Amino acid sequence: MIPSRIFLFLCLSFIAGIFLASFFNFSQIVILALALFPLILIVVFWRRQKIAIFACCFLFLLAGLYRLQTAAKEWPLPQKVDLTVQVVAEPIVRENYTNLVVSSSKGKILLNVGCYPEYQYGDKLAISGQLEVPAEFEGFNYKNYLLKDGIYSVMYNPQIKLLDKSKDFKLYAEILKFKQKLKESIRQNLPPPYSALLGAIILGDKSQFSEELKNKLNITGLRHITCISGMHIIILSGILMELGIIFGLWRGQAFYFTLGLLVIYIVMIGVPPSAVRAGIMAGLLLFAQKIGRFRTAPRALVLAAVLMLAINPFLLKNDVGFQLSFLATLGIIYFLPFFQNWLKWLPFKNIISLTLAAQVFTLPLLIYNFGYISLVAPLTNLLVVPLLPLIMILGFLFVLSGLVYQPLAWLLSLPLQLLLAYLVKIIDCFAWLPFASLQLKISWVLILILYLFLGWLVYYLNKREKLKFLDY
Repeated sequence: MIPSRIFLFLCLSFIAGIFLASFFNFSQIVILALALFPLILIVVFWRRQKIAIFACCFLFLLAGLYRLQTAAKEWPLPQKVDLTVQVVAEPIVRENYTNLVVSSSKGKILLNVGCYPEYQYGDKLAISGQLEVPAEFEGFNYKNYLLKDGIYSVMYNPQIKLLDKSKDFKLYAEILKFKQKLKESIRQNLPPPYSALLGAIILGDKSQFSEELKNKLNITGLRHITCISGMHIIILSGILMELGIIFGLWRGQAFYFTLGLLVIYIVMIGVPPSAVRAGIMAGLLLFAQKIGRFRTAPRALVLAAVLMLAINPFLLKNDVGFQLSFLATLGIIYFLPFFQNWLKWLPFKNIISLTLAAQVFTLPLLIYNFGYISLVAPLTNLLVVPLLPLIMILGFLFVLSGLVYQPLAWLLSLPLQLLLAYLVKIIDCFAWLPFASLQLKISWVLILILYLFLGWLVYYLNKREKLKFLDY
């Protein structure tokens, strides 16, 4: 067996170990005791390749089990506390409250506070209140949702005293302040709902979204264009790569063009961890395209997943964004060539093919997590996605000019409002169709069957392409 395949099996074994530990509790002592078995096999049967490889895979599976067990902590008991804390993430501002993630001697805590006064990243605070375990709601496990970020406690409406505007993280704090200025520029220069849509598309700011708009986006299958998620970054990277080639760049030049814009984009939206993880996966995909080894990209993708899970093993089960990033990238790797061939008669075929390839692989997971399927999504994406790069480019030029020269911002807002008006019209028209979406609840067993089917479909399509080549 070739070394690269052995390495792939070892990585998959580590991921399988984390997956098992996410659902079943294993004692660390038992895991260490079980590790003796593969170690003995490796020593005794080192020259027998299959047995040695099996033993190494089993050892990596145990390493995955052990990594998650060592990362897990006990949920704290509810208690009254007085703590000195520091804000360690961008504040999430909602209509009636603000969420602050703070670091303390008790670990990370999520504070639910009022909208005023405003606090910023890096602020040092003195807080007093009731420390609680995150609640579990019907249909939504809030504990697991916070666990992926290492948060074990929440505190509602604590008493807060600002101690210091910390300068320890000045660079990142300045990035977040710049992002806030961009948000304000959008709100000042565009009327709703255009301002809400543009803020979400280019900055991931959904604080201005109404429930009605969220539902319409879900129904039409266009929610992904307003979420700075893994799938959004993956699709965006592919679109930028195609645009670079359309502009006349060589593939190598288009790679650096896209990578540079992705880095700038991730910085402008505040360097959220989810976007950084997605950016790494997108970068690997782009690099595979650059060196002409697109089919080897899955191995690089699996390695990236292993490194991320070694740092934070809770991502595998609890972070939907991580799951969507991984699946969207796989979808592009395996389905993009087929969609390009099937849709070769369409304008912007590469951009549309890229979006559809990503969505095919993520659709079962989206249905499982959100309980619906959009029946009009293929058509709405066909009508909207080709215009997404233009909306984003004009949007960034518009918000940046709004910071320095208002007349230029007003001029750019004219074509931008036309594009956003078109987007709103598509959303409104298709959302009201009686057959636009279907409520659907599926079990994890069906999810497994669907992904096994997708795996078989990839195998079948690749085999058919090889046969066509041989016949030719």
